[in-house]
Amino acid sequence: MCGIVGYIGNNSALEVLLSGLEKLEYRGYDSAGVALNLNDKIEIEREVGRLSGLRSKVSTKEVLSSADIGIGHTRWATHGGPSEANAHPHKSDHLALVHNGIIENYIELKRDLEKKGYEFKSETDTEVAAHLLHSIVSDEAITPDKISELLNQVVGSYAFVALSDKDKDTLMVARDASPLVIGVGEGENFIASDVTALLEYTKKVIYLEDGDYATVKRDAIEIYNSGELVTRDIHEIEWDITKAQRGGYKHFMIKEIYDQPKAINDTLSGRLTDSHSNFKLPELDNLTEEIKNLKRIKLIACGTAWHAAQVGKFYFEQIARIPAEVEIASEFRYKNPIISDDELLISVSQSGETADTLAAIEIVKGKCPTIGVTNVLGSSITRNVDSFLLTQAGPEISVASTKAFTTQGLVMYLMALKFASLKNEINEEQLAKSLSEVTHLSHAITEVLEKEEEIKKIAEKYVDHKGFFFLGRGACYPIALEGALKLKEITYLHAEGYPSGELKHGPIALISPDLPTVAVLQSEEPHFSKMLSNLNEVKSRDGKIIVITDSDSVDEVSQVATDVIKVPYINHHLMPLISVIPLQLFSYYMADKLEREIDFPRNLAKSVTVE
Repeated sequence: MCGIVGYIGNNSALEVLLSGLEKLEYRGYDSAGVALNLNDKIEIEREVGRLSGLRSKVSTKEVLSSADIGIGHTRWATHGGPSEANAHPHKSDHLALVHNGIIENYIELKRDLEKKGYEFKSETDTEVAAHLLHSIVSDEAITPDKISELLNQVVGSYAFVALSDKDKDTLMVARDASPLVIGVGEGENFIASDVTALLEYTKKVIYLEDGDYATVKRDAIEIYNSGELVTRDIHEIEWDITKAQRGGYKHFMIKEIYDQPKAINDTLSGRLTDSHSNFKLPELDNLTEEIKNLKRIKLIACGTAWHAAQVGKFYFEQIARIPAEVEIASEFRYKNPIISDDELLISVSQSGETADTLAAIEIVKGKCPTIGVTNVLGSSITRNVDSFLLTQAGPEISVASTKAFTTQGLVMYLMALKFASLKNEINEEQLAKSLSEVTHLSHAITEVLEKEEEIKKIAEKYVDHKGFFFLGRGACYPIALEGALKLKEITYLHAEGYPSGELKHGPIALISPDLPTVAVLQSEEPHFSKMLSNLNEVKSRDGKIIVITDSDSVDEVSQVATDVIKVPYINHHLMPLISVIPLQLFSYYMADKLEREIDFPRNLAKSVTVE
């Protein structure tokens, strides 16, 4: 949550900051601000609302463009509502500071600082950090030992970047439980909370680890941890900047929906050959014996990743025959879970920085093997698990996740096949057939995308309705949940996902012509006949029904459905990853018709890096 950018070099810091913040606006858009060292004086500009307001404000002050060092921030409000006073950066005399995360002991620190004469102009915990740092450095420059002293007094999660007019050649940074990367340039260096802000300028990045703090100069970077100088590897980012741009699409979300056929192929790339004879998941080689002796799997995730984990549970149980449990990370981390060494924890997170998921990993560390499924190499999850598998989906900017879901599901499908093979739950012929079928997934998704206009018309037909039911059975129950979440996220309409067998246990009381039902109907028996029976119950109560189905019995389905969207059939295991595409398009076109802020829906941030 929230976006940080920092720059030191020989170019206009203001332009670098604004350009980077634009790419991070999906992390927070309640307010934005920059602090620049201009002629040995800190100049701060802040504005409430979207970044465009800040850009307009600073455009009238050309002198700001001459600064070559600065920090910027786009905010998602936690402590204190959106206002210019609460916007970052926060200043304390000669220094300015931006912060992502939550300072848990800020009230105690604030009281002590007030006793020392510091006056507070905001409601934020971040201003506490700015004044605390000033109380430590006084009238001197910010040095690594002073940053260390600050960190020793702060309890919580943080990514700090600080700037002082006492030293115009240095930025100070620190992180713990909140992501921060340093972009490495020639005669210039960059700082950001996400690599997407840096791709325009450099592909060489250093991922800071928990407890790291550093001095960043034009031509030097020194990183410390616990008072010791440490070395961190420089990583080469393979993403191209064009992948993080809209590429002619109206919104990032629709672009990322259309990215999915390629994302699926990229996820498969290097993991199986065209002949399907060489199936490789080398990331799991270090856990071969543990997988063979595995008795149970725990899947931990939040939001859309939790729905993908629900699909993963189906794969691990049905294909590998391993009992699996799915837990919401924010619940798991506080329940004192019972863990044994013959279990496996799989954590799923697009960003690899989800705070609750990271906390869940810490709980089980050393008690059982851990695997991460994420999209970001070098993210905190990749550094905290025994092994990790990248989804290789490319950058996902829209807050409403789409291609992350399908690629996470695909990675878990491949993992389930690998587990089944190691545990002798699948023979070579069955494995070859499954691998052959999965290569058709990207084409099947392309076929669904070709129905865009059909789905758009259906979405616009229902745009005046205020609530929706989403129903599914088996592996398609998580798709009902995901469809409801997408609609809620970007249309702000009420939507609920249910297993269709639960319809008669309460929800059927709400069925009416004003509350349409969206159903994911598999052709596989007994799900097909059971679901059809549920839909007849809805129809008999005058409910409108939209059906997504892979069944060839379209005429039979049309007898109960108001609208039918036919999707291709590969096998029942892959049905969830195909049937979710129409739901993504349905939500997108509903939101577009309602003129919602699709990529940056209200109150939401892309990566939830605080509790």
